[in-house]
Amino acid sequence: MKSMMTYDMMETARNTNAWLGATARAMASYPAFAMSMNPALPLLAAWGEVTERTFDRMIAKPDWGIRSIVGPDGTDHLVDVKTVVERPFGNLIQFFVRRREPMKRRVLLVAPMSGHYATLLRSTVLSLLPDCDVFITDWHNARDIPVSAGKFDVEDYTLYLADFMRELGSDIHVIAVCQPVPLTLAATAYLAAEDPSAQPRSLTLIGGPVDPDAAATEVTDFGRRVTMGQLEQMAVQRVGFKHKGAGRLVYPGLLQLQSFISMNAERHSKAFTEQIMRVAQGQASDHDAHNRFYDEYLAVMDMTAEFYLSTVERIFKNREIARNAFVVAGRKVDFGAITNVAVKIVEGANDDISAPGQCLAALALLTNLPDSKKASHLEPGAGHYGIFAGKSWRLNIRPLVLSFIDANSGAPEQPKEQPKAKPEIRLASA
Repeated sequence: MKSMMTYDMMETARNTNAWLGATARAMASYPAFAMSMNPALPLLAAWGEVTERTFDRMIAKPDWGIRSIVGPDGTDHLVDVKTVVERPFGNLIQFFVRRREPMKRRVLLVAPMSGHYATLLRSTVLSLLPDCDVFITDWHNARDIPVSAGKFDVEDYTLYLADFMRELGSDIHVIAVCQPVPLTLAATAYLAAEDPSAQPRSLTLIGGPVDPDAAATEVTDFGRRVTMGQLEQMAVQRVGFKHKGAGRLVYPGLLQLQSFISMNAERHSKAFTEQIMRVAQGQASDHDAHNRFYDEYLAVMDMTAEFYLSTVERIFKNREIARNAFVVAGRKVDFGAITNVAVKIVEGANDDISAPGQCLAALALLTNLPDSKKASHLEPGAGHYGIFAGKSWRLNIRPLVLSFIDANSGAPEQPKEQPKAKPEIRLASA
């Protein structure tokens, strides 16, 4: 599989499907057929429209689309997306609200690097912006990164997070969603040992695999069944000639999307069939519920092969985070070094990606953190998406997270210095 030809053939197949959809839509919409009463023509045009849009979205990076928010005075405030730190594999960006004083709550959202862009958290950003200054990690598509930029694995990811936290200062509150949860915890522990003053005030860890063995899912079962050699042969490809990252070993986003869809194939098939019927009947729109969801869901990015493989091997198979045996840049990361950072765990009772218990395992690793700084919440009836962007997040979890941030916004207490013992003066005996 590690050939550029394989990658290019996969991209050619995607491009061909988009072309077939566009061709079907155009041909079935010819004005010359307007007098025809054949019901197959509207269906063909609808199939073409849905197919073209579906396959085109797979290579498009979605726009944030956050133009403005309503301020407390009732006026609109324009929002600018500003780059705070620029790196080859990902940037730290800020959603800067014009004409607004800096907020007391400063939040760093750590977006997943698991096949989708950071825009997957758009609704999360929108829900936090009225009450917080929001920063987010914006990871780049690996196929657009030249080979000369070097490697990027789980250790590099962790160091990126540590640098982003340093840049934002210690009055930041970090919210990590899904895949980056264990590495965000590791970055905080790394700072606790190397640069304690750069630690954030609080960590909110949402539905992430700190200990994948705590509760089995289809994801963890797959990680157990497949050997690293098999995974490398099946999943890794070289970026084709068309892209800036030509020759880079990656786990293609299209393969990741295939695995996403196969997990719920029946549901996705039904959704697209119903959408074709709605288009044929004139009941669909450019921004209806189907298009809003799938425009984001289908937009996938490549991950570097070393990041994907090291995640599977070190986080899932070897459980280095769960066993407190994770090493970064030659230094063992000890989670016991975290003593001042408040940590809250959020899980969904119906999460089939990171099942309840996997994220909660983080609290057991924090052996030197007082119980008063630990908190957890299990959201009844919530799936994976719902705990950070769905109804459960909007109605229940978001208020709890903001309250947790407020409760831990004070500067952490510094350990008191012990008074130095006065030297004992002894009189020489006569």
